[in-house]
Amino acid sequence: MHLLLIEDDERVAGPLMEGLQRFGFTVEHARTGADGLAAREPQMVLLDLGLPDMDGIDVCRTLRLRSQVPIIMISARSDEVDRVLGLELGADDYLSKPFGVRELVARIRAVRRRAGPAAAEPASAVPASGDDRPDPVAQQIGPLTIDRRSRQVHLHQIPVGLAPKEFDLLAYLADDPGAVRTRQQILDAVWEPNYFGPTKTLDVHVAALRRKLDNPAWIDNIRGVGFRLMPPADAAADREAEPHVQEVDR
Repeated sequence: MHLLLIEDDERVAGPLMEGLQRFGFTVEHARTGADGLAAREPQMVLLDLGLPDMDGIDVCRTLRLRSQVPIIMISARSDEVDRVLGLELGADDYLSKPFGVRELVARIRAVRRRAGPAAAEPASAVPASGDDRPDPVAQQIGPLTIDRRSRQVHLHQIPVGLAPKEFDLLAYLADDPGAVRTRQQILDAVWEPNYFGPTKTLDVHVAALRRKLDNPAWIDNIRGVGFRLMPPADAAADREAEPHVQEVDR
């Protein structure tokens, strides 16, 4: 997931970017409001209010006039007036400093679930009109359709019944099809950062998903690293092109 962090304080931005990257996020950093407004549209904005060139409130207002990208305000200002004003102007959440990376990650996931994937798509990626307009919620990966709002999955247009954690696991891997997610990233994302149970539960859920998708090749197990979601034909072609990547027995 591509995040835009608009934060002028390097003492805050550096550790925050490092922490978010450990959770699998791609983070672009803008040090001023002007730089943030000029950046390409991300999937979510993390916006500090105390910027050197303009108030973060004005950045939020400008962003909201042109886009529905989810916005989380992060600020040392804890006054109720600032929180209310930010939310009224269209921010999706407000987090007061100081805070931990794990709390921010939890807020990002919560906002993403509420907003749905359509809100994270750049406006230029959606046709203005016509019958070819993509579904605002459903994600298509080959013959697999994932609808996050209704939490429904279809394979070849046939419904696939998934348990809640199975759906969460599939949706997380589908956030970036083909990208390898480490076991720890998956546990942190799907079972939340405070999960301290057996890691074997991940293997159990992966095995269940493979059965329900009728082909174990949908979820690739990269030895010593983690898992990735790909259409079986693409996964086979990728393995053939990169023979040094080995797959463990399923």
